[in-house]
Amino acid sequence: MGLLLLLTSALLSSHFHPGSVVKAQRSFTIKDIALFIEPSSNVSRDTNVILRCQANVSSFGHEALSREYTIYKDGNTVYTKTSSSSEDLLYRLSEVRISNTGKYSCKINIEGTEMTSGARKLTVTGLSKPVLHINKGVVTEGEEITARCTAHGETGSIFFYFYDDSTEIEERKVNSNQAEVTLRFSSAGIHRIHCAYTVLVTADSFKSKESNAVTVSVKEIPVAVVLEILPHSKIYEGDELFISCTVQNPQPTYEGVHLYLSQGNQLLSRGDTKVNHSSIALANDIRDFECRLQMGGVVRSDTGTISVTELFSVPTLTISPAEVFQREYITLTCKSESSAPERLDQEELTYALDPPGSLLVSEGPGIFSGNALPYDFNYTCVARAKGIEKHSEALALRPKVPVTTPKISVVGRVVLGKPFQILCQSDIGSLPINYTLLKGYDQLSTAAVTQPFQQALFTVSVDRPDEVSKFMCEAKNSHREAPLSRRLNATAIEPLSRPILTVIPDVAEISEEDQLLLICGVRGTPPVTFKWYRVGTEQPLSTTTSNNNNTDYQVHSLSKEHSGVYYCEAVNYANNVVRSERVTIEVRLALWKKLVIGGSCLLALFVLVVVSVLCFRSKRGKREAAAELSVKPASPKSDDSLTVTLTHDTEVYNAATGAAPIYDGMEGRGTNGVRYSVASLPVDISNRSSYSIPATV
Repeated sequence: MGLLLLLTSALLSSHFHPGSVVKAQRSFTIKDIALFIEPSSNVSRDTNVILRCQANVSSFGHEALSREYTIYKDGNTVYTKTSSSSEDLLYRLSEVRISNTGKYSCKINIEGTEMTSGARKLTVTGLSKPVLHINKGVVTEGEEITARCTAHGETGSIFFYFYDDSTEIEERKVNSNQAEVTLRFSSAGIHRIHCAYTVLVTADSFKSKESNAVTVSVKEIPVAVVLEILPHSKIYEGDELFISCTVQNPQPTYEGVHLYLSQGNQLLSRGDTKVNHSSIALANDIRDFECRLQMGGVVRSDTGTISVTELFSVPTLTISPAEVFQREYITLTCKSESSAPERLDQEELTYALDPPGSLLVSEGPGIFSGNALPYDFNYTCVARAKGIEKHSEALALRPKVPVTTPKISVVGRVVLGKPFQILCQSDIGSLPINYTLLKGYDQLSTAAVTQPFQQALFTVSVDRPDEVSKFMCEAKNSHREAPLSRRLNATAIEPLSRPILTVIPDVAEISEEDQLLLICGVRGTPPVTFKWYRVGTEQPLSTTTSNNNNTDYQVHSLSKEHSGVYYCEAVNYANNVVRSERVTIEVRLALWKKLVIGGSCLLALFVLVVVSVLCFRSKRGKREAAAELSVKPASPKSDDSLTVTLTHDTEVYNAATGAAPIYDGMEGRGTNGVRYSVASLPVDISNRSSYSIPATV
């Protein structure tokens, strides 16, 4: 048993020698590597710089290669990273400083195979202004002070210099951005101290003189590679490609010969002296092929490019109509705009929708119809022919919602003769929505609502209440017939006319203890607020809101104090305050007072007349008695009567204030203006000592 194991081990060791193991593991080739400085190799301070290390590696299949990157600055390693990604390595320098100036390069190492890029120089300009701080501002001679100079944001090796006026007095080299020194001054006076610094970077290179010349002769190795692609011309999608990579005049004396066939950066095959590869030609494939021989430090390559004719183009998916509404009938059309008729019949090209469960029915090659879904949906068209499948771009279907019947309303109140706003609004509907205001089916204006919280407002005015019901609005967001709203239902407020103030009783007949009734009437839309004012009083006497167009203000048991100037004001929802004409109220004496005064005056006048008549008769009787003593009188022939009639045509007030009239025995007027008359005076002959005077007043 032990002998069998020993023999097996010897056979395996002889078959898989070390060189073969390395060769079996080698499935890649490093074509080149380069370093790029972004955004530029010359930048200013605080710029963010990226060093991009870009390696061009061809590998077999899709296997991940472990790549070790190294970034160098002035020959010193500053960054190392191992990655299995084929993406470029990015080394970031944030907010660069002068100390970042230098020559950079990068190196890649894959399984022991290395390649280094060329060096690129980064130059950074700009330094921050140094700041100086001291611990004392006043010192005596020989006393020390501490000075600190700071270079904010700077890095690297820095020389700091301290100056007294223009004379350098101290120097410090540090690896930080600040330096602190102790200063002592031996002379009195004013010393002006400042500082500066210098950042150390790699010194510029100096070129030497040329050396003596030595001749070296280099012979070319008679080896070449040949790349052959079949078919040679007129390649269509779906054709099978045959690619061969062959070494001509191989050199058996050379070791480490490797042959690679690649398409772009994809390694297709590898071998020693010949490799072959076959594939299906596709229109979107990389069309550059390379046959590459690596023999020690010698590289030979041959390249080829193919042109693939499209069998059919990528299909496009369109929809009709352009505006789609929920559950509306739609048609999707899938079509390849171009094809190769010499290789492809139209019957061989088929179309389908993806996903298939779209509820649309095929009505022909690439035509699908049905009702739109009530929600958003994405469609993709797939074209197939001869094993080739192409997908269109996704068509996002966002069905709109039809607009509902709009509602029409008034913003605020409608006042005749004044502008007001009408609001048209639908509860449901996809934007944009066009609202049109109509008056008796005549279009007045159109407003477009494009934002969720935007409103369709129309400013109009009416002169008559019946005009309000003529307004309607329609809403439209599609090619469908626009729904029409109901007629506008709103109350039109008529502004108030100037009030008419009516006084009961008549202003000429207003007396004390009467009841005064002031009526204020207007034309306009109720409710109306009436206010009563008396001139001289700021606050209203009364305020009343009425659903009628008139109201009254009553004053019971008038007195002289109620005399004055009155007016009324009225206002309704039109907010226009109107005022009546002013009315002057003069309260006169009560009737009974007038009668008492008149009666008193008449009574006083009557008494005065009677007294006057009596006095007169008394004097006349005495004269007649004296005459009888000497002459006997004759018998009377007839009875005479005396009638005294007093009439007046003046006011009671004038009779009351005048004196008794002077009687002259004739009809006439008294000196105070009282009229009187004497009709007759009866005389009793047999008895003259007494008589009566009937008087009528």
